[in-house]
This record gives sequence, C-alpha cells and structure tokens, in this order.
Amino acid sequence: MRAAALVLVLSLGGAALADAPSQSLRPIARAGVVDIAPPAVAQGGLRGLFRSLRPQPRSARVEGQARATRAALQRGAVCGDPDLQGEAVGPVSGQMRGCGIDQAVRLKSVAGVRLSTPAKMDCGTAKALKTWVERGMRPAVGSHGGGVDSIRVMASYACRTRNSQKGTRISEHGKGRAVDIGGFALRNGTEISVLQDWGRGREGRILRKMHRSACGPFGTALGPEANRFHRDHFHFDTARYRSGSYCK
Repeated sequence: MRAAALVLVLSLGGAALADAPSQSLRPIARAGVVDIAPPAVAQGGLRGLFRSLRPQPRSARVEGQARATRAALQRGAVCGDPDLQGEAVGPVSGQMRGCGIDQAVRLKSVAGVRLSTPAKMDCGTAKALKTWVERGMRPAVGSHGGGVDSIRVMASYACRTRNSQKGTRISEHGKGRAVDIGGFALRNGTEISVLQDWGRGREGRILRKMHRSACGPFGTALGPEANRFHRDHFHFDTARYRSGSYCK
C-alpha cells in the first residue's frame, strides 16, 4: 500500500515538472516604457533648505537703530503712549474761575502725524485725538495726496468763555479739553482746508468723513455748518453729555 502511494506521488511530480513553463513568471517590461529613478537629493540639500527657511538675524547696525528709535520715542512720549509725542507741562492755572488743567501736556505729534503748532491739552483729549487720527482722519484721506503730513492746529488751551462771548460759560478750551483744526497738509505739498474745501468736490467729501468720524471719540464735534464761529475749522472736545455726543 505504501509502495503504491509513493509511485502515485512520483508520477504526479513528474507531470508537474513536465508541464513547467520554459520561461520565468516574472513580469516582462513593455516596450517604450522608461524607468523613472527617484530624484537624487544633492549632498546637504535638505540641510541647506532648512538653513534658507531660518530667519536671518538682523545686523548689529539695524538692531542699534531700532533700539535708538524706541528709546527716542519713549523719551518724547506723553500720557504713557509712544504714539503721543510732546512734553509734560504739569498743572496749569487759569486767570478766570473754571479754567486750568490738572496735568497738561504739550502735544507735538499724534500717531506719527505732526501738529503745525504744539497743542496744550489734558491726556484724555490727547488720547481721543489719537483715536480719531487713526480711525477717522487717516481712513478718510487714504492715499489722496500721499496721505496727511501734518495737522493745522488753530487753537488748543485758552482760558476764555465759549466763542469768546461775554456772559457765557467757560469754554472746553479753558479746561484743556478741546482742539480746533483748520486744515491738513498733505505729503505732496497741497492742503485740505476747512474754510476753502468744505462742501466742494473730493476734498469736501473727505472733510465730511473726518467730521462724522469725530463723533464718538469726542463728546463734541462742530464744523462749518454748526454756526458762524466754526466756518473755518473743526472744534473737537471731550466734554461728555448724558444724551451722548453732540455733533453738528
């Protein structure tokens, strides 16, 4: 029985060997197909790539200039804000009852925009002016004339009554809470004038946007249409009213 089984196995193996293919079963490459080798990475290529992505350190000269600029801004800063450049004045007393400023500053520039003449005011008004310059004045002018170079200040602190009229209350100017602005010098040498340009063309539209945007940062925003006393300037002050800002 075992012998018969052995004979059967050998016969089957022989048949399998007889039927084996004459060639290997490995796939044969098709004609016209080109082998694509993986791209070779140059020696140190990845290392060089990582080096190029790393930020380059600033030179000692550039770093020194930046430090000097920051130090200069800090020295000239008032109201604890480097964007408000000027000098501290301290308490200011007035000749009339109701005038004066507890802690006055003499402001020379606001958010990088020069004032034509230093303006004396309190810190609350200086900060309101900065807010308006950044959120109102600059967006209104945009790139027109290259942008605003300086603000023409007509009045700031002055111990007087409202509109210098007898029998009226002390003006916000007499409390260091007001600034009057007559125009804006642009970087191309031209000027936008409240007196000359209000209601006229593109400059007139810019002035209206400026006036409108002051309503909020300031408690009072008066322009040429308020009354005859303001036909040539904007009057902005930080007086606060229960009914909200007064703008005209």
